[in-house]
Amino acid sequence: MKPTANIMVVEDEGVVSIDIRNMLKKAGYGIAAVAFQGEEAVEKAETTKPDLVLMDIGLKGEIDGIEAAKKIRERFHIPVVFLTGFADKYTMDKAKEADPSGFIIKPINEEELRRVLEQALTGINP
Repeated sequence: MKPTANIMVVEDEGVVSIDIRNMLKKAGYGIAAVAFQGEEAVEKAETTKPDLVLMDIGLKGEIDGIEAAKKIRERFHIPVVFLTGFADKYTMDKAKEADPSGFIIKPINEEELRRVLEQALTGINP
């Protein structure tokens, strides 16, 4: 069966990244790429051209998930859905500057993941 869309997963916690990829595969999505840092995510977005990027906000490295998302949206026009364990007002307001296609609060619920990705891929804003 052909995947409905190819998703790049950007998550710096290995176990969480594996869980997300398993949920995506179960939902019928393909995995375009996996990245663990913002800089790596920007590079892989350019080379793999995913249909959507699932991006953790709190990445370690030179740039965080918000900055990486801004670069990916500006350069490649790929929709980005943020993952975060921090739903405080400051974090959410800062993340909105990247014009995300959605948010998923950790821990990730499979149904919510499917719903938010479907909305992002079809251009429906929640």
